[in-house]
Amino acid sequence: MAKTNFQYEKRQRELEKKRKAEEKARRKLEAKQNKPDAEDAPAPDGQPLQQLAQQERDPA
Repeated sequence: MAKTNFQYEKRQRELEKKRKAEEKARRKLEAKQNKPDAEDAPAPDGQPLQQLAQQERDPA
């Protein structure tokens, strides 16, 4: 029976971990880029938060 090549198996596990880590980092970066800014996000009544803050300062 052939001997198991532990170095090869370890290297394959390391490469798989690295690939998964890169994929996770890529997904996080995409999510961060696609996330809307807090100032431009609509408030519960539909107005952007920036306009809502302006109205609070100048309630005229």
